Amino acid sequence: MDVTGKDPVSGPDLFPAALELPTAESVRQDTDRVRPLAARMRPRNLDEFAGQQHILAPGQLLRRAIEADRIQSLIFYGPPGTGKTSLAQIIARQTSSKFERLSGVESNVSDMRRVLASASNRLENKGQSTILFIDEIHRFNKSQQDVLLPDVESGVVRLIGATTHNPFFFVNSPLVSRSQIFELQPLNEADLLNLLRRALDDSERGLGYLRIQADDNALRHLATVADGDARKALNSLEIAAMTTEPNGEGMIVINMSVAEQCIQKKAIVYDGDGDAHYDTISAFIKSMRGSQPDAALYWLAKMIHAGEDPRFITRRIVICAAEDVGLADPMALILANAAHQAAEFIGWPEARIPIAEATIYIATANKSNSAYTAIDAALEDVRTGRTLPVPQHLRDTHYAGAQRLGHGEGYQYAHDFPNHFALQNHLGAARQYYTPSDQGTEKKIGERLQKWRAQIQSLPDPTSKPTK
Repeated sequence: MDVTGKDPVSGPDLFPAALELPTAESVRQDTDRVRPLAARMRPRNLDEFAGQQHILAPGQLLRRAIEADRIQSLIFYGPPGTGKTSLAQIIARQTSSKFERLSGVESNVSDMRRVLASASNRLENKGQSTILFIDEIHRFNKSQQDVLLPDVESGVVRLIGATTHNPFFFVNSPLVSRSQIFELQPLNEADLLNLLRRALDDSERGLGYLRIQADDNALRHLATVADGDARKALNSLEIAAMTTEPNGEGMIVINMSVAEQCIQKKAIVYDGDGDAHYDTISAFIKSMRGSQPDAALYWLAKMIHAGEDPRFITRRIVICAAEDVGLADPMALILANAAHQAAEFIGWPEARIPIAEATIYIATANKSNSAYTAIDAALEDVRTGRTLPVPQHLRDTHYAGAQRLGHGEGYQYAHDFPNHFALQNHLGAARQYYTPSDQGTEKKIGERLQKWRAQIQSLPDPTSKPTK
């Protein structure tokens, strides 16, 4: 055998062309295709970035700062799949900064000190700035976050923190005060559709190297059910493409049936202890208060779908019944309490029915917050004003010696008088906290109270001194 690989006797090639070593480019492409589609399709510049036009549209603050290389420390917060990591990478690339990444879950103080020391040397020796990206920065405890402060303040690193939690609650105040906060919103359906179509057309990073025919309805379904999460939409598209057998013509057909199988349950943005949790219950309460049952039912359905604790919901319904409906319809509080007890007794999923019943009743009931404002006014008077003594005729008489002290003297028993009303002052001062509304049952309460108050006001002022 000679060095050419040919047998001198028979002459055929022992190393046919089919066994040629792969090129570096083909290896790179094959390696890239092992990565998830969402990772491969990360935007490379601001023009490819989807959504977030409220901060990245031409002329907006963040875009101006990026283009002018005037980025200091930033904190991005928002739900998953909205581009927090991608935006940090674009900023590093566009500002020619070194990109260092740490994780709030995996990294520790020694990791931070190592990166900060390298950043300091890089800035001193090369004049190159460092973008320190910390994913899930809210996972760092207070002491870990404090380690960053000196180098952030001196400009050794430009910090970009990413979090799904509100930084005003979960990130140290000193770090927040040194950073600009930007909230990223879930992507809308149009943005997600554009991402999906771009992935289908891109032969280098996307699925364009495959023969795929995707129905518009199927793509729209993926965009809708992903609920603003670009990562979920793209990865669902990849599952559809990779698990669907080509037809007789070698075409991978992604129709509605395939799309429904690849993204089965809508992944709503809802965290049990963060903004989505409190924002949704706030919208729920305000919808009931605003007499909009359809809106209230939608927010209720979102909480049920997310697996919210039914007791958390019913407690808010009870509060709303007392605070916002009040005496305009006293049945609201009774029904709210009944729904609370029923939810405790039966749990999900049946608890949705009595909870929905109470929600609709409160949303459509007459509204009055007079009891709420009345007790708060009385509490404020007690807190800031002079404490009134209990009038002698109202004091307790059920002990020996009470009569000798004059307790109960002159008390008029209401049931001994016409209409069960005794003309007697029970406060000892001129005060008025409760102002009935003209809504529902409270209108009748107001009419009765007006007559009683007029009679009581005709009595002599108990605090005035008698004339001689």
